[in-house]
This record gives sequence, C-alpha cells and structure tokens, in this order.
Amino acid sequence: MIPVNNTPIAQLPIIPPAVLTRYKVREDFDNRFRACARLLQAKWREQQDLPIGTYTDKNGRRRAIGSLISKTAADEGRNFLTPEIAEVVRLEMAYQEAGALIDQNRLYGNLLSSMPLCFNLFAGLRNDLALAARILRSIIPAIDLKAVHHVWFEHSPGRQDPTLTGDRSAFDVAFVYERSDGNTGFIGVEVKYSESGNEPAPPELNPRYDELAPASGLYKEPAHAALRINPFQQLFREHLLAQAAVMRGDYAEAYFVQIAPRHNHLIQNTAALYQCFLAPVGETQVPFVNLELEQVIEAYGWAGEHGLATALWQRYCDWWQIDEVVRDAVKVARERWTAPAKRKTKAAMLPAPKAA
Repeated sequence: MIPVNNTPIAQLPIIPPAVLTRYKVREDFDNRFRACARLLQAKWREQQDLPIGTYTDKNGRRRAIGSLISKTAADEGRNFLTPEIAEVVRLEMAYQEAGALIDQNRLYGNLLSSMPLCFNLFAGLRNDLALAARILRSIIPAIDLKAVHHVWFEHSPGRQDPTLTGDRSAFDVAFVYERSDGNTGFIGVEVKYSESGNEPAPPELNPRYDELAPASGLYKEPAHAALRINPFQQLFREHLLAQAAVMRGDYAEAYFVQIAPRHNHLIQNTAALYQCFLAPVGETQVPFVNLELEQVIEAYGWAGEHGLATALWQRYCDWWQIDEVVRDAVKVARERWTAPAKRKTKAAMLPAPKAA
C-alpha cells in the first residue's frame, strides 16, 4: 500500500537498485527491511557529515559501504547519539563482565548493528535511575517497580554456571529493580534492529536446557525441537536464563523483553510464533514481553526526553526519509520519458452507415 502523508507507513518499499547503488548500500543478501534500514543509516551518516567506512572481504578486496563509518569517526564514538552515551560505552567496554562477547568493530563502526542501538536507547539510564524507572513503568505497565537500582549491559546472571543455563547466553541490557514490597526484580532485554532471526546459532544447545525447559513451566511442549533451532533458539535460551535466575532465588520475579522495529516483519513474526509455544504465565513464570522499538522511543517522549526521542526516531524509525528517496527516484524515471515525435497521419476513414 502506497503511504499517504500524515498516516503511518503500513509497509516499507522495495528500494530501486539504482538508489541502493548511489548510496553504496546495495547488498545482495539484504531482505526488504534490512535494505531500508541500511539506507536509512547511510542517510543519517551523510546528515551527520561522517566519512564512509570500508569493508574488506575474505579475498582482501575492500569496498565502501554506506552503513559503515570510517575508523577515525568510529574511534571518536560517532556511532552514538551524544558524547555522554559514547562515554558510557567506553566505560562499559573497560569494565565488561568476564566472558562477555562484544564485537567492538560492530559496536563502534557499524551503524546498522543492534549493539549501538542498545546503547543509544539505554545508556542514558545508567546515570539517571529515576528516568529508568519512568521508562520501564511506561513500557511494562503491569510491573510493580518502586525504584531501579542497576543498569547492566551485556549481562548474564552467571556465564557457564551449571545452575543456570550452563553456557554464555546473556542479555543486551538488564535492569535490577526494587518492588513496593522490598523484594528485587530483574528485566533481561534483547534488542534487535535489522536481524532476521537466522543469524549463526550454537550448533547444539547445552544438555542443561533439556532439564531446565520442563522444570520451568514456561512451555506447552518443552521438548519441542523447533525451540532449539533458528529463529526461536535465542529467545528460548534467554527466556530460560531469566527463569533459571528466579528459580535459583536470585530474584523474586523477572521479565524477558524483546525490542525490535515495528516493520522488521521477520522478528515480529518470530515473536508472535514464539508466544504460541508458551504456557499460561503462572506466579513463578517469567513473562515474555515483545515491544516495538517505536513504543520505547515514544516512552522517552512521554517522560519529557523529547530531544533524545527525536534523535532516536530520526536515526532508526523515520521511514518517511526512505519514502522520499523512492519517490524522487520514480519521479526521475518519469522525467526521463521522452515522448515520440508527432507524425502527420491521414484522417481515419469510417465506413459509411448502411441504408435502413
């Protein structure tokens, strides 16, 4: 459906190849959403006047990609929306948890990565726990949250701990909060941007999952093979990690939250299908909460952080910029249409009417 001004965009376009080539974002294996997201990041890079970055393939060939920034810009922290966010990132990298898996090239230089998105969304809450509480109450309305005590990035309650999941699964960001009764709660968050859910996965899950899944009470069919492969295996692992922390007594309750753009249909469809595997939530089960990225950005606006909300929206969700590029490309194609020269033609001879 072609979008109309002042109405929500119902679906993203298939970008004309010539446009992708012009912005240096033509990647053969990009799906529809990823191509639009890559183009949006390339436009943001140009708007910020950031130099383009390059990628070197396994054969040593180097090429520029519009959704990358140069090493100089990356080293300056320009993948982040403010110097304050960049400072939090550097501190988190310096004090990262033992065993954390963080690709710093993607974090600092790849505009399309969900890692910088996570920091751009939540780093500001690291030093403003009152704002963190307002945001969390807004996006999880049912939560009993008196105060937020901690904001941790790339966090696991215990990497490779056999009393949890026994592997290196972790959350992109985690919040520890106090309930009104004084007990402690936990929120583990997975942030997605352009991922499809089919990224490389562990070849085989730890046998601990075969014990934990039925004991958790989370699933209608805890032994179902689909839970252990893409696109569900990451949700399965992290949901059980949060549940295991509650079962061990670390927290009185927990939530497992996924955040992804509204128009990333592959991730949104995966979340909807994953929910079909879940049993009704009991008092001791960890709820799964699927949030659209747009909801979280709007929560910042409601909390009075209009500048950050606008910056996040323009960088990650302003698909009208993509619509404008596509319309300009279509208009150029129309203007190139050359009308054929007029030729003189004889008047058509109509047959005479038959006599009555």
